[in-house]
Amino acid sequence: MKISIIGVGLIGGSMALKLREKNLASFIYGIDNNTQHISDALDLKIIDAGVDLEHGIKNSDLIILAIPVDAARKLLPSVLDLVSDQQTVMDAGSTKAGIINAVKDHPKRSRFVAFHPMWGTENNGPKSAIAESFSGKAGVICNKEESADDALSTVEKVVNALDMHMIYMDAKDHDVHTAYISHISHITSYALANTILEKEREEETIFQLASSGFSSTVRLAKSHPEMWVPIFKQNKENVLDVLNEHISQLRKFKSALEKENYEYLEELITNANRIRGILR
Repeated sequence: MKISIIGVGLIGGSMALKLREKNLASFIYGIDNNTQHISDALDLKIIDAGVDLEHGIKNSDLIILAIPVDAARKLLPSVLDLVSDQQTVMDAGSTKAGIINAVKDHPKRSRFVAFHPMWGTENNGPKSAIAESFSGKAGVICNKEESADDALSTVEKVVNALDMHMIYMDAKDHDVHTAYISHISHITSYALANTILEKEREEETIFQLASSGFSSTVRLAKSHPEMWVPIFKQNKENVLDVLNEHISQLRKFKSALEKENYEYLEELITNANRIRGILR
């Protein structure tokens, strides 16, 4: 296939590398407002040519939107305006209900397949792209019944080529689940990083003593706001629901310490240890 990737950063670049490796892509066009990203992607042989939106869509069998979710939501209707009934459009966003709703009445809605590869890092740009990034991870396709059979088949081939295990979900359910397993983790990491940065003004040795456990806990705080603010915005209600529960849990730990109720503190930790049986 000839493929156009809109947004040749971490996700788009990693997809391009893997699809080329698996010989699913015969030619890859890169479309990006960041000219440095295009230049880097060409140097790294992630893409074959940097083009404008209209040229890329006109000459591609598959168009992949790998841009922040607010940008994807705005751009998708214009992309669908330009495609034929033989072309397929997919996205790679972390929220799904909003983007699907944006094109629910579009005459070419069936050419679009909503997709979320469950992988990402705190890094960005094509220089961070890794071909094997998605191997073994979940590849979620949402509201598949709203997509044309041939478009769905094309995206399923992409998911298989990425070596992901495929999951089909309703978009609203997807957004609830990702609020719990992904979005709250980022908020927690940002908040912890801000806590330490505030305290570090008084105690410069904090970062000198930082262990690998601390580094792994705040790793997500390095993730860029241009990606995550739109995610929190589009999934606000679900994130707030999870955040309220998280705050409630923090209050339990605070109360146990304030009241010197160490039996309850042990109970809270023991209960949390049950996650071992889920995450192996």
